Amino acid sequence: MSDVDDVLIGRIFREESGRSVATLIRMFGDIDLAEDAVQDAFAVALRKWPADGSPPNPGGWITTTARNRAIDQLRRQSRGRELLTQMVDADDRPREETGPVQDDRLRLIFTCCHPALSTEAQVALTLRLLGGLTTGEVARAFLVPEATMAKRLVRAKHKIRAAHIPYRVPSDAELPARLRPVLAVL
Repeated sequence: MSDVDDVLIGRIFREESGRSVATLIRMFGDIDLAEDAVQDAFAVALRKWPADGSPPNPGGWITTTARNRAIDQLRRQSRGRELLTQMVDADDRPREETGPVQDDRLRLIFTCCHPALSTEAQVALTLRLLGGLTTGEVARAFLVPEATMAKRLVRAKHKIRAAHIPYRVPSDAELPARLRPVLAVL
C-alpha cells in the first residue's frame, strides 16, 4: 500500500490542474474537452495512485493521461475526427500563432481576461481554469448559487468560442491594454 491519499492528490490537483488544462487547450482548442479530460485523469489517479504510488512527475502523468482521455473522447465523437486529424498533423504544435512566450498558462489567462468578457466572467474563469477551484468554490466566492455560477462559466466559454478569442499572449502593440484586466484579475 502506498502513502498516497486523497489529500495529496487534492494538493496535486490544485498545483497542476491549471497547467494541464492550459496545455490541453493549446493542443485541442476546446476548453470543455480539456477540463473534462483533466478531471478524468484525476479520477484515474484517485483509483491508481493509492495502490501503485504516485509517479515521479505527477503533473506530467496527469497531462499525458488527460491528453489520452481527450483523444479517446474525440475518437468517439464524429465532430472530433477533424480535430484529431489537426492535432496529429500539427505534431503537438500550437494550432495558431502563439507569440514569443511559450507558456500555456500565460496564454490561458490572457484568454480568460479578454476584454470581450465581463470582469466577473474573467475572474470566475481564471479561478476555475487556472486556480483549480471547483464551480461550487467559485460560486461561494461570488456569493451566488452553484447552478448560477455554472451557467455563467458555460456562457463565458461559449463567448470565447463564438467570438473566436485567440489562445495567445497579445502582441507587443496590444499588450499594454490587455495587461490591465489580467493584473486586475490577479
